[in-house]
Amino acid sequence: MLVQTYVDMLSAKSVIRNLSEYAVARGKEIGYDNVFDYTLGNPSVPVPDAVNQTMIELLSTKSSMELHGYSQSLGIPEVRVKVAASLNRRFGMNYTMDHIFMTSGAAGAIAHALRLVTVPGDEVLTFAPFFPEYNPYVNLTGAVLKVVPADVKSFQINFEAFESMINEKTMAVMVNTPNNPSGICYSTNTIEKLSNILTEKSKQYGHVIYLISDEPYREIVFEGVDAPYVSKFYDHTISCYSFSKSLSLPGERIGYVAINPKCEGADKMAVMCGQISRGIGHNCPASLIQLAVAENLDLTADMSVYERNMNILYDELTDLGFECVKPGGTFYIFPKALEDDAIAFCEKAKRYDFIGVPSDSFGCPGHFRLAYCISTEKVERSLEALRRFVREMY
Repeated sequence: MLVQTYVDMLSAKSVIRNLSEYAVARGKEIGYDNVFDYTLGNPSVPVPDAVNQTMIELLSTKSSMELHGYSQSLGIPEVRVKVAASLNRRFGMNYTMDHIFMTSGAAGAIAHALRLVTVPGDEVLTFAPFFPEYNPYVNLTGAVLKVVPADVKSFQINFEAFESMINEKTMAVMVNTPNNPSGICYSTNTIEKLSNILTEKSKQYGHVIYLISDEPYREIVFEGVDAPYVSKFYDHTISCYSFSKSLSLPGERIGYVAINPKCEGADKMAVMCGQISRGIGHNCPASLIQLAVAENLDLTADMSVYERNMNILYDELTDLGFECVKPGGTFYIFPKALEDDAIAFCEKAKRYDFIGVPSDSFGCPGHFRLAYCISTEKVERSLEALRRFVREMY
């Protein structure tokens, strides 16, 4: 007998993926250049040449076993040493290799982090708007995801709602900054206030409330924006990182868990992750890509195109009368739709081959997300379709 949970999920597939598939199919009809596809957060800038050169050098100089054999369960030791050193150098931390666990991207990192600190029945709080996959990430562990309503004026944390929802069953709080879908970076003031509340509530309830920080967009921060390193502000933080965006390597599925050395249980957590892997099948990310990213930890792809695209879209959207909080990073913008029903709004936009994602699944109805990780030339061409859509429909 098939497991009903997963059968039910077939009728609730990712809205993002469904719209992306529609855009691709539409592109086969009219040419994909004529479809303004803002659905999928797939990095559009090239991988840095240095990463490709590193891989060529590794393939030329290392043995087949080193490159293509299984790595150690926690990741290649020299890679973990280099990751820790990079974080310490950049953010003033005190990680060692014993606080680093290599994973299959940020999703793999979150899968481990949740299982480190929750058991079935525990609650995990996150803040709207949030990445819709947090629902299966959390709920399929047996823990329960609870969503704090958004502060739609700023997309910083709605602390009044948060303090009304946190309780003795809350074992973890999950943040994503810079944020998908809003593009907002939580400010130093926001992270400090969150840290103070978690410290107070941990004492009140007699157990640590862990902070799981989902950080795949950590390097995509625009000029002058306050975007603190979360783990600096709260001892019990587990950082979940991916190189997918910083190095434009989403297909390589490589990331890591970084456990704050002051975290309760920090001396055991990375080793525990190795045991968690035995149950969820995330064992041993590819050795070749572990070695390649270890040589390029302080490098990023040229992500200036994202800020350029953001400014073009933000200016046009606000000129057209959209309410929109200006993003501080990522490659997403999250305007308020021109009607209450964001699904209906996005369906109307599809008639103009302008494809955005309605916000309902992000826990924040009435908005829509545009993933502007496309060429600037295509962003500029999309503006006329957007103008015609607004003029004729609204």
